[in-house]
Amino acid sequence: METAHIAILPSPGMGHLIPLAELAKRLIHHHHLSITFIIATNGTLSKSAEEILVNLPKSINSVLLPPANVDDLYDVRPLTRISNTITRSLPSFREVFKVLSTTTRLTALVVDQFGTDAFDVAKEFKVSPYIFNPTAAMVLSWTLHLPKLDEMYSCEYRDLQNPVKLPGCIALHGRDLFHPIQDRKNEDCTWFLHHCKRFGLAQGIILNSFLDLEPSTINAIMESKDLNMPPVYPVGPLVQSGSKDGVDVSYCLNWLDDQPHGSVLFVSFGSGGVLSPEQFTELAFGLELSEQRFLWVVRSPTRKEANANFFDAQSIEDPFAFLPEGFLERTNGVGLVLSSWAPQIQVLSHASTGGFLTHCGWNSTLESIVHGVPLIAWPLYAEQRMNAVMLVQDMKVAFSPKEGEDGIVGREEIAAVVKCLLEGEEGKRMRNRMRELKDTADKALSEDGSSTKSLLEVTHKWKTQAVV
Repeated sequence: METAHIAILPSPGMGHLIPLAELAKRLIHHHHLSITFIIATNGTLSKSAEEILVNLPKSINSVLLPPANVDDLYDVRPLTRISNTITRSLPSFREVFKVLSTTTRLTALVVDQFGTDAFDVAKEFKVSPYIFNPTAAMVLSWTLHLPKLDEMYSCEYRDLQNPVKLPGCIALHGRDLFHPIQDRKNEDCTWFLHHCKRFGLAQGIILNSFLDLEPSTINAIMESKDLNMPPVYPVGPLVQSGSKDGVDVSYCLNWLDDQPHGSVLFVSFGSGGVLSPEQFTELAFGLELSEQRFLWVVRSPTRKEANANFFDAQSIEDPFAFLPEGFLERTNGVGLVLSSWAPQIQVLSHASTGGFLTHCGWNSTLESIVHGVPLIAWPLYAEQRMNAVMLVQDMKVAFSPKEGEDGIVGREEIAAVVKCLLEGEEGKRMRNRMRELKDTADKALSEDGSSTKSLLEVTHKWKTQAVV
């Protein structure tokens, strides 16, 4: 009997590519499915994306679609650019799909939350469409409810007087909701709603979270009679296992080897997040004032939006030039500053790492949980403010530094929060709570774990659909 074949189409962005690559690996190694990974781009791939694709198992077939021409969209926000990249790639995607449908037993198409327009191609070839949702279950719940909320409220979400509570979720203020919907006249918001409304076309939603992490939310989604949604399969945490060894990796890890147990704060804003020049300076002085050990991945600050580096994580200017004068000399021995990149998995899993100052992207959040590292939540864009609220108020595994009236987190506040996390009693409690979550993550992925069973359920459907 021919093996069931799955086509996977990630939309542009490392936050989508990384977990879908991990899903592909699991489908190959544990469920013996056949996979084609189809990549849509609007130009050249970033070095980070190239590395992910190069490291896919040889048995996974990768197809790079011709670059979509989005030159007319240079000034638009990321989601509009992402969505147009997918829609303008559909003709070449259809040709690849046509070949797969005639040469393999093509059973399912898996896209992330911004690839729903590819469902039209799947429908044409009578292939089952699935969504892989690379976010928290709480974020998925808001995604599913958003079309109704859009009808209920006419004002901007940030102007809502009272927080909104969804079944099984912590209440959220409108200002903390998805970044793309904060300007309802912008095309980003239109695209976001467009994808939300198409979730019901999927035959299943594969979720990168797990039952013991968000039990009330996941159960509320599964039991809802109002949403009219397909089955949800929580299969997380799907996280990277690590990067290839190299000179930078060795230098960084050797430095960590020399630090006391649990003493280092890892500071990184993900593959695309950047700070303003003023905030960059305050963070530098705050780390110095804290007198705590730190490992900081720096990117050149920008006057543009915080997601300015979303499509290209490479800094054009030297970020070290923006550090306060004498900063490196004064923090020598206490801090290590790296330009643009660090081996995040190895850093988070290192015994010397005691905390993580993070943008709260879901990939980074799950990596923290898997390695039991408590957090300082510093959200920048996308759904990161929603994640931050959940981590701080609901799970209680993160501190949230307070902004001043000018929107800047000051150096004294940064120093105080860093000290609390690494030296304070509340920091110890958070560390213990994170260790508990780490154990639940291990359990979810064990042979009889909830996520293992959930993925087995969906792959069984694909395999039985593949039988003539």
